Amino acid sequence: MDRDSRKDIDPNDADHREIGRGLLEEEMGPSSSLAHLYRGEIHRMKFWRERLDQTTYWAIVIMSAVLTWTFSSRNNPHYILLFGTAALTAFLVIEARRFRGYDIWRGRVRTLQKNVFAYGLDPSTGLEDPQWRERLSYDYRRPVMKISTEESIAHRLRRIYLMLFTISLGAWVVRIAAFSTRPWPESAAIGDIPGLAVIAVVAAFYLLAAFVAFRPRTWNVEDELRTESIGRHR
Repeated sequence: MDRDSRKDIDPNDADHREIGRGLLEEEMGPSSSLAHLYRGEIHRMKFWRERLDQTTYWAIVIMSAVLTWTFSSRNNPHYILLFGTAALTAFLVIEARRFRGYDIWRGRVRTLQKNVFAYGLDPSTGLEDPQWRERLSYDYRRPVMKISTEESIAHRLRRIYLMLFTISLGAWVVRIAAFSTRPWPESAAIGDIPGLAVIAVVAAFYLLAAFVAFRPRTWNVEDELRTESIGRHR
């Protein structure tokens, strides 16, 4: 349901008035069953958030180690940086799969926050989603991934991995251009593979990653903090 139709909701309607009833007591304590449900979803979301952070941590550690070793000696081969980029790609795929799972739990938490807690605190603004109960019930009965693999990859590229690819491949360009005894583009060669062919593959890979990250799309991922509203509601 779009935002315009949500604006037409009458917060004084009898069906809608009952949604927040019993949620908050005088001491502002939520009802026990809902509190336990919300606490459980928060725990699951936190667990999957930690799994994402672990993958990012190891990706940064490996990239740092590869960069340090490659530039420690002029005799170290430049293509180790490309192996490091391949490792980053593997971590990106793993993290994207974990992000799809994380989005399930975050979506449930945000559904409760927007349609239960926010409404219970201030019913005058109406419901964010009048069908939230049906949607959440169906999600508990038949949980499925809400976003595609390509969208989750795009999300993680925008957040961290495109920057890591830029650093890794930028270091590779510097390595073959300024720290090689052979002229460019011959310095990019790997064994019998010509340097120009290697450069073309690397450039195509980076352009593909940038395209996946920034191509126009309709995002299905659950909304995050709104950075453009910093300090607005203080």
